[in-house]
Amino acid sequence: SAAGQRGGGAAGPAAAGLGLRLSLGGWGSLVNPTGVAACRRSGRLAVAHDGKKRIHIFGPSGSCLQRFGERGDAGNDIKYPLDVTVTSDGHVVVTDGGDSSVKAFDFEGTGVLAVREGFCLPWGLDATPESEVILTDSEAGALYRLTADFKKGKLKKCQMIRSQLISPRGVAVSQTSGAIVVIEHLKAQGPNNGSTRVKIFSAEMDLIGQMDSFGLNLLFPSKIHTTAVAFDKEGRIIVTDVCSQAVICLGKPEEFPIFNPLISHGLSYPVGLTYMANNSLVVLDSGDHSVKIYSST
Repeated sequence: SAAGQRGGGAAGPAAAGLGLRLSLGGWGSLVNPTGVAACRRSGRLAVAHDGKKRIHIFGPSGSCLQRFGERGDAGNDIKYPLDVTVTSDGHVVVTDGGDSSVKAFDFEGTGVLAVREGFCLPWGLDATPESEVILTDSEAGALYRLTADFKKGKLKKCQMIRSQLISPRGVAVSQTSGAIVVIEHLKAQGPNNGSTRVKIFSAEMDLIGQMDSFGLNLLFPSKIHTTAVAFDKEGRIIVTDVCSQAVICLGKPEEFPIFNPLISHGLSYPVGLTYMANNSLVVLDSGDHSVKIYSST
């Protein structure tokens, strides 16, 4: 059935055309950005990048509202940000590969919490509607659920919910079903640069689907190397593909995988993905150091 839908046959809302509405950042404003997240309440966007201040906050209209997260060695400084998410209670949470920690800030840039216990290389993260944070530890091959009172700066629980993954990086949580999608980066065999695997878990952490680059390539026209993942508001899995410089819908977990390209031109190296409350699709393009916002045409 998946092969039968290869030609963009997945009619419906996901197949509607997306037009570029706004492009933010650019070289100098953003330096080698690695992660993007949206605040569903305020429409603000948080971008993690390699500038002097590591977190850049944009308003819904594209204006720069705030920069924070100094590069440095103090407790709340950010050494090497890998990803960012925004909780429903309005906190910006960052994975810092430099000191293997997870750091949380309010929107003014005040550091409220730093969690350093037990991580090898925390990488991707996404927030649940209850302001819990699901994060991957790429080196440990594990998935964690982090529960905290961010307003009080108090960690309540950090629980490993899945182990024996292979270099998990990107992660997304469905805001409706609680399903979790993880992108694993598989080791290269021979001279190739390795491949990726999309793994889907139910809210109860049962494995309900998986497909690696090779399997997707049997069904779909191009080799797919996924770097980022998100759920749209209907619960469909959306991924970036750096091979074809595209954003692709792979369908809902129960119909995975279908193949429906959403954006097939205008991107150079898409590494981040998120949805805003108005269902605009936000793509982080590290190729030209920009944030591109698409809406239905």
